[in-house]
Amino acid sequence: QVRLVESGGGLVQAGGSLRLSCAASGRTFSNSGMGWFRQAPGKERERVAAISRSRTYYADSMKGRFTISRDNAKNTIYLQMNSLKPEDTAVYYCAASLSDSILPHAFYYWGQGTQVTVSS
Repeated sequence: QVRLVESGGGLVQAGGSLRLSCAASGRTFSNSGMGWFRQAPGKERERVAAISRSRTYYADSMKGRFTISRDNAKNTIYLQMNSLKPEDTAVYYCAASLSDSILPHAFYYWGQGTQVTVSS
């Protein structure tokens, strides 16, 4: 059974940093696209960042502030979030693709999410 378990969320002041982790189990994702999405109350889920074997993707508002990385040996991905803003407040979800694709529709497995709250 595949599981994606996020950790590292919490409450932080604006301008602060958090590092999210997503540990995968049940299968190896070293050849799969993986990513982070978020959903704020009343808003649609949006793709924050994603990583494949050869490239990374960032939403425009995250470029220069967020960094996605992966440790294939640990079957884990990370999201380093710096210069956080109140508008970054959301539930952050980890997701994994069945292939190397990181297009939004390619993600098949999902974690339960971790809350990130940025106070002003």
